[in-house]
Amino acid sequence: MNAKNRIIIAITGASGTPFAYSLLRRAILEPSIEQIFIISSMVGRKCLLDETGVDFSNLSKETKKICLIDEQCFGAEISSGSAPHRGMVIIPCSAGTLGRIASGTSNNLISRAADVCLKERRPLILCIRETPMNRIHINNMLNAHDAGATIMPLLPTFYHHPTTIEDLCDAFATRILDQLGIFQEDSRRWKGEI
Repeated sequence: MNAKNRIIIAITGASGTPFAYSLLRRAILEPSIEQIFIISSMVGRKCLLDETGVDFSNLSKETKKICLIDEQCFGAEISSGSAPHRGMVIIPCSAGTLGRIASGTSNNLISRAADVCLKERRPLILCIRETPMNRIHINNMLNAHDAGATIMPLLPTFYHHPTTIEDLCDAFATRILDQLGIFQEDSRRWKGEI
């Protein structure tokens, strides 16, 4: 297995898990991706079930590509910079998780793996889910950005005339994969005006 063809997807306790599920489905179908690590908070698991009907514990049964990791497993290989991967996406990224990453405080595997991405200069994409934002949130986003993270709030596009929530989420997932250097054909991409 080529470790460079692994990605990490983390789900935290915030609304917006349909975006995470769309990203996961698109990544599973991508032939260049060999394995996907999923780590999540217990609240994130509940949000996923409530918002999509998907039971987190059943995800690994869908494909051999998924490796589920509990957020309290500090001994997981992704807690070390010696374990290479393509990058990490935290989707949705709660304000609390953002704050821990911005301050360099690792209290679980999600914040530790994010810290590893920053120190190793690997892609870290934070899909922030909070509104309205206060000054602390904005400062934390700036600090994370300055440390090397890509801040990508969960803001869907509408120029492709989506007709379903899944359509909105899938288009956003394509944008995330672009950030990881994984280009997928997608008819929803902006074609420009002639």
